[in-house]
Amino acid sequence: MLAAALRHRYGALAVLIIVIALVPLIAPSAFHLRVAALVWVFALAALGLTILTGFAGQISLGHAGFLGLGAYGAAIGPAHLGLHPVLALLLSAAFAGLIAWLVGRPILRLKGYALAIATLGFGLILALLFNNEGDLTGGPDGMPVKTPTLFGWRIAGAATWYWVTAGALLLGAWIALNLRSSPAGRALRALHDSETAAAGTGIDVAGKKLAAFVISAVYAAVAGGLLAGMNGLVTPDAAGFMQSIELVAMVIIGGLGSVLGAVVGAALLVVLPQALTAFQEYEQAVLGLLIMGFMIALPAGIVPALHRLLLERLR
Repeated sequence: MLAAALRHRYGALAVLIIVIALVPLIAPSAFHLRVAALVWVFALAALGLTILTGFAGQISLGHAGFLGLGAYGAAIGPAHLGLHPVLALLLSAAFAGLIAWLVGRPILRLKGYALAIATLGFGLILALLFNNEGDLTGGPDGMPVKTPTLFGWRIAGAATWYWVTAGALLLGAWIALNLRSSPAGRALRALHDSETAAAGTGIDVAGKKLAAFVISAVYAAVAGGLLAGMNGLVTPDAAGFMQSIELVAMVIIGGLGSVLGAVVGAALLVVLPQALTAFQEYEQAVLGLLIMGFMIALPAGIVPALHRLLLERLR
């Protein structure tokens, strides 16, 4: 069993490393590298939601709020507090984790639809704060983000951000894969199956759910900080309701509980809108139809379905 877990863990990571290494070889321009970097950023945020929803079975419809906390933290820290951009990103991730711990204690007592609505309300509150606190956040127009530097190295340009975001994604995937195979990860998956049964085996249900919520918030905040630094601008849309829905869609389309599925789902929802621009005003309709088609044909998600098909072919 351990050998199988190790093969799965490092096999998924190896696939991700190969893809990351191949993309620059086939990307024809800086624009395509930037799109790929966006995929890695949103895949990192989706990975956090995979831990919360895919592993622990807890629904969140306001997760973009944590993305916004990371993005605005990366902007506000240098602009108003004089912090180094990298330090501001790290502190904003820690702050998002603290907020998740404070908010998660009461709302994670809820289940099902009630939990979904509570997390939705939390996300809407954050989006409203980012939109209305103009003196701090720039209001609806947003605010610029200082270009980060590291040991005198200016982090700028599509190629540079590609490798920075890819490195962050690899680290996040490595942590998620190790968590999945750990006793804590098995406890989280037990919650997904049945909280009552998990409690009966001695698992601290409330503590594990809260830990998953905090971890997922940190993932989203780091992704938000990277997104803000890469764009050089942050607006309240980063924490908007549709952003939260897209994150949930990435996790479900790619495969609930699958680390590679989060990456595939992010790639689909980031790349497809770019490819569908030729449809102009029908772009969103075509995207919606394609997503519906994927879910009808592959209800378990793209990666689990492909994995099952591959196993059947190898038998």
